[in-house]
Amino acid sequence: MVIEGARDVEDCTRVATSLLRAAAELGVTLAIAESLTGGQVSSSLVEVPGASRVLVGAVVAYATRIKAQVLGVDAAHLERTGPVDRDVALQMAYGVRRLLGADLGLATTGVAGPGTADGHPAGTVHIAVVGPWGEEHRELHLSGDRSQIRRATVMEVFELAIGFLREEGRGRRL
Repeated sequence: MVIEGARDVEDCTRVATSLLRAAAELGVTLAIAESLTGGQVSSSLVEVPGASRVLVGAVVAYATRIKAQVLGVDAAHLERTGPVDRDVALQMAYGVRRLLGADLGLATTGVAGPGTADGHPAGTVHIAVVGPWGEEHRELHLSGDRSQIRRATVMEVFELAIGFLREEGRGRRL
């Protein structure tokens, strides 16, 4: 019998391990900027033994003002769009990369629910990864309860980063 949630943890650990392995193979470090995931991305990575070889740190920028004050997200842009936005996710990723001196920055921002925030329904999420060779962004429309949306966001940002690293590994070098 598999306990509900146990498979999710196993899947997350498997994907986190793949991300850490891909980063280690390319010799790159990771920094994480989290909003709606509230530390779950970095926590999932540190569940994997040896994560410290790749993960340099994380910032949980839950409050909008922290996105601007700590991560350097443009305050005027935040005022116009709110935190659930493509450019906010990208700026968070650039900001944490710069702040922590990592090769790659990963970011999550969005609405976990319940209900809407800033006019966006629960499940509206923006994730981003940035590195010296470019950037990737994905807008997600997830379903489920608050916990399910947050867990799915963690998995999605890991998958986005793995794909980003695989593209780099196909020929480009840092």
